[in-house]
Amino acid sequence: MSRIWESLFSKNGLAAREIAKKLLLLDEGGRIPKVSDLAQELGIGNGTVQGALKVLEKLHAIKLDARGHLGTFLRKKDTILLKEIAGVGKLVGAMPLPYSAMYEGLATGIIEVSETIVNNIDLVYMRGSKQRLESLKARRSDFVVMSQLAAETEMEQEDNLEIIVNFGANTYVSTHQVFFSNKQHTKIEDGMRIGIDYTSVDQSQLTLLECEGYTVSFVPVNYMQLFDMLLNEHIDAAVWNADENRSKETFTTGEFQSHKASALALKASTAVILVEKDREDVHSAIKELDKDRILEIQQKVINKEKLPHY
Repeated sequence: MSRIWESLFSKNGLAAREIAKKLLLLDEGGRIPKVSDLAQELGIGNGTVQGALKVLEKLHAIKLDARGHLGTFLRKKDTILLKEIAGVGKLVGAMPLPYSAMYEGLATGIIEVSETIVNNIDLVYMRGSKQRLESLKARRSDFVVMSQLAAETEMEQEDNLEIIVNFGANTYVSTHQVFFSNKQHTKIEDGMRIGIDYTSVDQSQLTLLECEGYTVSFVPVNYMQLFDMLLNEHIDAAVWNADENRSKETFTTGEFQSHKASALALKASTAVILVEKDREDVHSAIKELDKDRILEIQQKVINKEKLPHY
């Protein structure tokens, strides 16, 4: 380790780590906070702040431009180096497979808005809320995106889980409906074969409620196989995300007849971010996200006013 990098473990170096976090949020060309303001905020002396800034300059993480009474400006910064010094990195979030414009829009919004905070976000995509929850518990993901219904169901079983962002109704899916392979059908009937994906909390709970009181056969399926199973008449009906355009054009759909299913469907349409309660670092980073801006970007993607990227 060089003497310069060893300096990060000095009093000035420890202060440099904290100041690096603040400079990450400042655009090049912007004026940095006054030395006295940084000293008061961090609870250190003015000399320590000045020493910390010199450490960052020696490491070539920043270049400063002092302009007398106008203040000191950030002429240039090495974002990668500043993050290394600050000890921050990217957060990883798990989302559903982005097969609908709503999911694409939500992913695009999260990625774009995260670029304005210290901890940028990478997203991974996996089918099934239970699989995403397992990735969270194994710390392969720092947070997961799922429906409010799925999140609350998991929270009943796990004390260390907490919803920290609720995006509101119709941000996860527009709605769920019942899809039928036979165009003559519009509701569940006795004797039907019903597709159910037990790895999806939303789909399985809504299916079981909608089928209460009927004598039906449940056929375990993978959510992504529902189209082919209905098309080939291997099942007669299945609860499905109504945002799947291909399916709406191919099959007859029906609204929920069960009042219980209808009531839960609203929670199943609501996107939330779920985290572990003891991850304070994740909490503070996620709470910096501008929820309204994420939803604005999502809507632009849905309206085809913006190309998705994630």
